[in-house]
Amino acid sequence: MAHIEVLGTGGTIASRSHGAAGAVAEASAAELITELGRAHAISHRDLLTLGSYQLTLKDLRVIAEGVAASVKNPEVDGVVVTHGTDTLEETAFLLDLVHNSPKPVVVTGAQRTADSDAPDGPGNIAEAIAAAADPSMRDLGALISFSGTVRTARGARKSHTVAAAPFTGGTEVAHFAGGQLVPTASIIHRAPLDAPTDAFDHAVVDVVSTYPGAEPSLLAAALDRSDAVVIAGTGVGNAGPGFAELVATSTKPIVLSTRVPWGPVVPTYGNGGGIDLVAAGAVPSGDLNPYQSRILAALLVSQGFTGADFAWRFARHR
Repeated sequence: MAHIEVLGTGGTIASRSHGAAGAVAEASAAELITELGRAHAISHRDLLTLGSYQLTLKDLRVIAEGVAASVKNPEVDGVVVTHGTDTLEETAFLLDLVHNSPKPVVVTGAQRTADSDAPDGPGNIAEAIAAAADPSMRDLGALISFSGTVRTARGARKSHTVAAAPFTGGTEVAHFAGGQLVPTASIIHRAPLDAPTDAFDHAVVDVVSTYPGAEPSLLAAALDRSDAVVIAGTGVGNAGPGFAELVATSTKPIVLSTRVPWGPVVPTYGNGGGIDLVAAGAVPSGDLNPYQSRILAALLVSQGFTGADFAWRFARHR
């Protein structure tokens, strides 16, 4: 029997409907696990009780510190984090970036509230606990378990607003069949970065989207207020007239990602496209979407990395 610690942070999985006022996160981790079977020893703690659309970088740090504390407990074999789905991919990716233990960390949530006629939270928590307790899930970093599939946090994204299985991407490492966990792949987890500090709370990293007619003044405004900027480019990583020139004059890190849901950034085009943006100093995000790119950039700038040091570390952990 494994000992799994469940950390509550709020989200739909912990929400109840309040009529015209909408659903509000309010259930504790203890309430979420009351009806679960006891195939494993389960402890619980509440870190936050918020909808994930409300979270700040400070809140993400609090979650990361809570996970680290659980992992350091020699009596705990794995950790489950319950979380809202809106920004789950960002929190899970931060946990993956700084996870320095072989113990599984599994993030889950729900698409239907705890008081709905058919809540999906209990099943998702049960599967997340089973994954966190399984030895085959060790050494894989932070994972997302949702609606029968366990996938890596890196590369995952919420790709449907209301579907029962809203997450896609990442690498599927296991799925559930007949109530049993079936491992399907293994990965090499990258060496962890240092854990976020108070400086992470105050890192300002904006995402600037590009589209026909996008003004480079948007990038200029973001650079004025930010420690780093992520460009959500078109296609394989492109932006319109004037963007490359601004990148070339910036002393702040600029990451080039893409607004396209799938596929890597591949600098291909000149005339202000990806070739020129990267030549001007933009750092390609690889397969990371703009919002996971933002989390990695925020962690790096909060630790004082700029210039070539930033670019090297970003490329290593993207």
